[in-house]
Amino acid sequence: MTLFTQKRGRALMTQKPLDENMAAAEPVLEEAEDYSFLPIIHDIIKCMDKDGPDVHQELNKLKTKLQEAREQISAMPGVDTSPALQESNLRSLREQVRTKNQLLQKYKSLCMFDIPKPS
Repeated sequence: MTLFTQKRGRALMTQKPLDENMAAAEPVLEEAEDYSFLPIIHDIIKCMDKDGPDVHQELNKLKTKLQEAREQISAMPGVDTSPALQESNLRSLREQVRTKNQLLQKYKSLCMFDIPKPS
C-alpha cells in the first residue's frame, strides 16, 4: 500500500506492509523530494512583472521539475496496474489480514500461552 503524506512542504512516498508478516515482502521506502511548484511559479511571475531576462531560466527550472515529477510517478510500483486489479488485490490482502486476526484470536482464546495479566 502506498501512502502519500505532506511534511513541511515535502512529499513522502512510503510503502508500508498491511501486516507484520508481510514486512519481508514489501520493504519500507521513504523518498523525501520537494515537488512544490508554487515557489517556482511565484518566481516566474515576479520575473514577468520586472520584465527581466530570467523568465526563460525560471521556466526551464519549472520544466525540469515537472519532468522529474513525471519520472518519479512512472517509476512508482503499481502505476501500470489497472484500478480494478488494485481493488482486487486490496480485497485479497484485507481478507488475508482478517483471517490472520481471527486465527490470532482463536489461539489467544485457547489459553495455551501463559500470558501475564497487567496489574
